[in-house]
Formats: sequence, structure tokens, C-alpha cells
Amino acid sequence: MLDIKFIRENSKLVKAAATKKKISVDVDDLIRLDDERLELLRDIESLRSEQNMQSKDVQNTADTLAREQLVARMREIKESLKDKETTYNTILEQWQNLMWKIPNIPDMTVPDGVSDADNIQIKTWGEKKTFDFDARDHVDIMEALDMVDFGRGGKVHGFRGYFLKNDAVRLSFAIWQYALEFFSEKGFNPMMAPAIVREENLYGTGHLPNEAEDVYKTQDDDYLAGTAEVPVMGYHRDEVLEEKSFPIKYLAFTPCYRREAGSHGKDTRGLIRVHEFYKWEQVMLCEASHQKSVEYHDWLNRNTEEFIESLDIPYQTVLNCGGDLGQGQVKKYDIELWVPMEGKYREISSASYFHDFQTRRFNIRYKDNEGKMRFAHSLNCTAIPTPRILVSLIENFQQADGTIKIPVVLQKYLGEKEYFGK
Repeated sequence: MLDIKFIRENSKLVKAAATKKKISVDVDDLIRLDDERLELLRDIESLRSEQNMQSKDVQNTADTLAREQLVARMREIKESLKDKETTYNTILEQWQNLMWKIPNIPDMTVPDGVSDADNIQIKTWGEKKTFDFDARDHVDIMEALDMVDFGRGGKVHGFRGYFLKNDAVRLSFAIWQYALEFFSEKGFNPMMAPAIVREENLYGTGHLPNEAEDVYKTQDDDYLAGTAEVPVMGYHRDEVLEEKSFPIKYLAFTPCYRREAGSHGKDTRGLIRVHEFYKWEQVMLCEASHQKSVEYHDWLNRNTEEFIESLDIPYQTVLNCGGDLGQGQVKKYDIELWVPMEGKYREISSASYFHDFQTRRFNIRYKDNEGKMRFAHSLNCTAIPTPRILVSLIENFQQADGTIKIPVVLQKYLGEKEYFGK
């Protein structure tokens, strides 16, 4: 959330940010409502002050007629105050609804664009795999090796349902364990966070209100989080942290849930786009420094690049355009893995920084070395999601005999096994 004072003083910049992010919000209407809100607030404070003075005068007035006149005036003030407060609450609700929709200001290096098709490639790593045999996609390979069951998954869950089985389960656990050790060596503190969260946590991270259609809601009006970023950012809500504790680094594991609304016909085959998955997420809090945010953003993204490189999977990193940024993101990188049978790269990780957009909403503050209270900065980056990584891993490591070669770094978690299917 941006500060209303900043919005008022930089309305053109905020409008440009909304345009760049393809977010529809009326900044002028917000400022008009803020004018009304402030005027009403001044009226209410004036009436309350007069009410207090009249109350004292009543207590100090002995003359009956004068007291009656004062009491009558107090009734008028009370009615006027009631009307003003009712109007103020209505205006405040409208003002708050618009404030929730105001986007953060993207970094000047963020390119223009409408969708992920306009993202800019900034790096590639590894050689795209080619095969001298009749290669297959991950669905055919996994079904042949009894690693997945989509038929029964659909019967139990419905559209996009799946059961991972046998070696796919073992492989997933190996990836999780390896990720835990890999990112722990980077100084992250591991955490298992709740996936069922209160609504305010999704507003706090900026996933609501703009992504409402993609979020699962429970019968108790709670939500199922689509990323560990949501509960972990709520972890320090309404806290004042010590500056010396920065940077705070969490590696959080959660089941994740996304409705994939609006993508009914996309990626209907296989494990690329599913409703329920698991993910390790890097989440950071640091001091209110743009330079620090930029440095940590690059560092977080590089962590995941190194993890992918250790698995020997080809990838590209892209700089996201304005239309592919979320409401709160200042800048974002996506890492995309090579999927041989699709002949293209597919997203596996996103790294973003937010300045104090999220921490204002969560009221996460700290005292700087001059004793000034400031909002911390927040960042996050996918460490690794499953089962999506299985798509690239299995297709890139398939062998002519139908087996799957296991990446060297994972073999120790699988009893030094070198192949699935042998």
C-alpha cells in the first residue's frame, strides 16, 4: 500500500504505474474521496471539541434556563456528529476500497508490455537437450513407469487432478530435502507455514482484491494460500523489529492452492498447471533501502538459478514487463526451464521485491539507527515448486530405453540410485 500523502503529491506517477501494470483504478476519484474524508474528519473533530466544551459549561452553569439552552445545543451537536460520522464511515469505506487497488510504482528498468509474451530474456544457461531417439513427454514417460495417475486423479479431484505415485513421490521428497539443505546453507531459516489464512493476509501481500477469482475460499471465509509468501508475511504483522536482525530470511514450505481461473483451456495435459502443489519459498525482510532491495532481489533470484544449475536443467531468466507485474511488485524476474517436448521454456520461479508496499499493510516496522520508525522492505522468490519441476527434469533426463537418469545431486537421497525404471 502506498502512503496517501505520496499518492496526492505524485498522482501522475501513480497513474502512470497503473497504466504500465494494466490495472484499472481511478486515482482522481481517490483524491476526491480523500478531500471529503479529511474535511469530514475536521468537522467531526470540531464538533467533538465543542461537545466537550458544552459538557463542561453545563456542569458549571447554575442558571436553569441557561443550562436548558446548553443541553439543547448539545443535542444538536450530538445529532450533527452522528450524521457526520455516518457519512465519514461511508466515505472511508469507499476510500479504503480504492486504496487497496492502487498499485506500487514499478522500477524504471521494467519494460513496457501487456503479458508474459512481452518479457525480456536477460540470461540463458545450459544447452537445450536434443535426442537421437523417439523422445516422449513427461506424461507418457511417467505413466509408462507408473509414476502418475491422471485418470483416477480426475475421478477424485476433478479437472487438473492427479496422483503422484512410487518413484515420482520419492523424487519429490528428494527434491524437497535437497532444497532444504541447499537454501539452508544460504542462511535461510526453515519454516512450515499454514496454508489456510485469514483474508487480511491476502490483502496484505497484494493478492487481493485484484486476484480474487484465482483464490480458493473456505466455508468459514478463510482462504487457501497460493504461496507461502502470504502466511510468512503475516508472521510479523504489527511488530516492531530490531534493525540488527536484518536481513530476516525464511525458507517456507507449504501446500499451495490456485484455482487457475481464466486458464481453463491452457496446459490441460500433464503437471504444468494444477490446482494443488507444494513449494519452497524464499521470503526476506530488510531495512528500508532501495539499494538493499535491489541487491537482495538479485541474490534471491541467483539462489534459485544456482539450484537449477546444480540439477543440470537448461533455463532462461526473463525480466517481467509492466503488464506481467502484480499489484505490489516493483520488479520481477522469472526463471523458466526448458521443456524439450514443448520446445519452449516454462516458468518455474518468480523473484520480486516490493519496497514497503506489503509491510505498510502488515504494519511491520523497525527503528533505524537514528531512532526513526520506518517500514521494512520485503522480497520473495520461489525456491522450487513440485510437481512442476518434474516436467522439465523427466523430459530432459529421459533415456532411449525409457528410463530416467536421476540428477547426480539427488542420488544420495534415493539410495544412490542412478535411474528410475531399471
